Amino acid sequence: MAEKFANARWVKEGFLDNRIVGSVIGQITFAGLENVDVYLVGDFVGEIAGKVIGFRNPRFLDDPQAGESLYDFSVPQLGKVSLMSFDPHPLLEPHPYFEWFSAHQQHYRIELQPDEAWLLSEIERDAVEDQAQRIRQELTPLLP
Repeated sequence: MAEKFANARWVKEGFLDNRIVGSVIGQITFAGLENVDVYLVGDFVGEIAGKVIGFRNPRFLDDPQAGESLYDFSVPQLGKVSLMSFDPHPLLEPHPYFEWFSAHQQHYRIELQPDEAWLLSEIERDAVEDQAQRIRQELTPLLP
């Protein structure tokens, strides 16, 4: 069973960058964990392949229980992309869907509403560029 972060309520915001083929790096803010750096092996699919996306969850709940429930969530988060798309399944309405397996084979999934994720503009990409480079530099040596 995938950890859905309390139906995404514990996911506040973040960015994910797939501009380098074979890697998705970024940062996600979770209730109880704050900012978590992410480095996943793999790629986005569909219209977001090779792009940088941002997302924000208006239903975010800074729940004190989140830290207890996510006690085994590795920080930083290293792993492998399962499926990351804005249109994950032909029988479902298009929506942001981010699914991955951690280096310890934990299964995670974040699903958002269509208007809660977007392709970053050039200005937004520039704003996260230093963070993206830092994450890539720091986490590359830690990959399994």
